[in-house]
Amino acid sequence: MAETTSLLLLLLSILSLYLVTVNGVQSFEDKKTFVLKKLHNKRQLANPGCLLPESRKEKGAVILEMKDRGHCSTKKVDWNRRFQKQLVLDDARVRAMQSRIRNMVSGHTEDASEIQVPLTSGIKFQILNYIVSMGLGSQNMTVIVDTGSDLTWVQCEPCKSCYDQQGPLFKPSTSNSYQSVFCNSSTCQSLGFATGNSGICGSNPSTCNYMVNYGDGSFTTGDLGVESIHLGSISVNNFIFGCGRNNKGLFGGASGLMGLGRSNLSMISQTNSLFGGVFSYCLPTTEAGASGSLVMGGDSSVFRNVTPIAYTRMIPSLQLSNFYILNLTGINVGGVALEAPSFGNGGILIDSGTVITRLAPSAYKALKAEFLKQFSGFPPAPAFSILDTCFNLTAYDEVNIPSIRMYFEGNAELSVDVSGIFYVVKSDASQVCLALASLSDELDIGIIGNYQQRNQRVIYDTEESKVGFAGEHCSFA
Repeated sequence: MAETTSLLLLLLSILSLYLVTVNGVQSFEDKKTFVLKKLHNKRQLANPGCLLPESRKEKGAVILEMKDRGHCSTKKVDWNRRFQKQLVLDDARVRAMQSRIRNMVSGHTEDASEIQVPLTSGIKFQILNYIVSMGLGSQNMTVIVDTGSDLTWVQCEPCKSCYDQQGPLFKPSTSNSYQSVFCNSSTCQSLGFATGNSGICGSNPSTCNYMVNYGDGSFTTGDLGVESIHLGSISVNNFIFGCGRNNKGLFGGASGLMGLGRSNLSMISQTNSLFGGVFSYCLPTTEAGASGSLVMGGDSSVFRNVTPIAYTRMIPSLQLSNFYILNLTGINVGGVALEAPSFGNGGILIDSGTVITRLAPSAYKALKAEFLKQFSGFPPAPAFSILDTCFNLTAYDEVNIPSIRMYFEGNAELSVDVSGIFYVVKSDASQVCLALASLSDELDIGIIGNYQQRNQRVIYDTEESKVGFAGEHCSFA
């Protein structure tokens, strides 16, 4: 009996050592279950009669319902081709952002008159960004949410060249509250900092023309205007926005874009007196019917977070002051802390407009190696665009995958949701890829994309210069 008891205690001790993290040994608590058997059903298109995002006021905060950009698509989609183009354009966006950042740091400013409007194909497809609805004058507009840009704009009539959008274009001629911005005004002169392109005088010498290039071949040009906007039941008068007359790109049928950056022309700066420079969002998955929220204001009682909010400071930068920059101090994969020279040095952007997170080459190399070490024994699959770590999981209904946690200055943590770890290329699970990628240069600045921000409440406090993270099940319909 004594021998049996001793043997049992020995087995329990061995099991205890395996269940905790000691010197790089992973624990069961640091794995997440990724379900594969229902992927095909989840990929069905949303109901053609689906409703556009709505907005409401609650407890002093304005809550804008947030949905994936393609949630109302009625077109038959070639998923494999769509995803490949999504990632190609995402990579182009990242490269353009890196170029713009280098120019801003070096003090070089490109003028709108020097920019050549890029030519793009007319292929229509959706990409993984998020939309909300807002009132503009007397019309409702559906716009893409982008923390990596500043100017809010919509397509306007008369339009020289506009992409296809769901719903009518904005008609400034029918609005009693619309006004043009003059080209000699301080507002027009501030365009250079907000968009990277200086404002210029249009064919009507008194009007201010703007141009924004997004790096993926998308662009918008037009007149800078002033109009009233409506967020929930709150109205904002004299809101400065772009009235797009020549727009090309893959904006998924949205009316335009909402710029949530930090310049004086951004949505956040222009509504600072109402919301105190604070906003937050919870990004849903792309399942049909899933929706999250964009909350304007700092009332945390309207959140549905399931973990406490932990804040980290925004890294100050005179040259990059319109971006949200954080100090990434470490990454943990399945309970194992990675080592990389980029941790704690410089910063990393957080951007709702970039899809896939980009890490410095040394950090990505360490993450990939540790992930493969823990997720071993599964058949490999070919690389897919910028994603180079892929598996064939057709034989599995579900798999346990290592967790990924990002740590920031001040002990803030972003625990990547299970839906943000794998990027499912093919619905039969024959090509499932690790949803992170490497930058091309160690000196490039990293970016936390929206795919890794899913099911997180991300709070931006521009007055206190801090960003907070908390887990939240925002994908529930």
